[in-house]
Amino acid sequence: TVPFVAKATDSAIASIAARLMAGEPMSAFPLRAPYPAGVGPDSPMPLADPNTLADPITPWFSVKEAVLPFARFPGVDTLLGPEMRSTGEVMGWDRTFALAFLKAQMGAGTHLPEDGRVFVSVRDADKTVALAGAMRDLAGLGFEIVATGGTAKWLDAEGIATTLVAKVYEGRPNIVDRLKNDDIALVFNTTEGAQAVEDSRDIRRVALMDKIPYFTTAAGAIAATAAMLARREGYGVRTLQG
Repeated sequence: TVPFVAKATDSAIASIAARLMAGEPMSAFPLRAPYPAGVGPDSPMPLADPNTLADPITPWFSVKEAVLPFARFPGVDTLLGPEMRSTGEVMGWDRTFALAFLKAQMGAGTHLPEDGRVFVSVRDADKTVALAGAMRDLAGLGFEIVATGGTAKWLDAEGIATTLVAKVYEGRPNIVDRLKNDDIALVFNTTEGAQAVEDSRDIRRVALMDKIPYFTTAAGAIAATAAMLARREGYGVRTLQG
């Protein structure tokens, strides 16, 4: 997305593109010198002429997060699709991806928990080594992992302790009951197929109304876990311009 990339690189890329289409040569927009090696985490982002092109290798990460106020759209499922509605976006910026992701979540109003129970229910395609590693990290942070049958079996085979919880259609108490009882602090739920999407709709709605952070992709779950790990080391506000 052009505005985000322009802010992340401090380059007026839309203006540059328009001037190129109007006939100006590429030589009118020189590439900036590479950023200094060994830039410290507290160093400000250097000011630059916006009519120059940024070095593509930057010593920081910029993470965009959409602001999606689903609570204002009654009846709309929080699983994103072509009808996605966004009222804006925020950018998290830091020297590491994990902290940039953490700041993006904070900017969007998502508070990642520091303790409690994490509900995990993922489709077979997402039962990867990377996701298992993230769940192992969560357990190491002191979180209790609560999972549905298939996911619990997979995590157990990976040597990760879990507490079994029933799906919505498997009787009560089930995962929705536990969400309503404030037993769950974080939700990782990926689905596949129309029936699975419908079965998990109540989970997403309760998580939304009770302001429980939820992630519907394995990549999001892995990034959120990395952010919670990095938070333990501390973070701060960095100046964007010197």
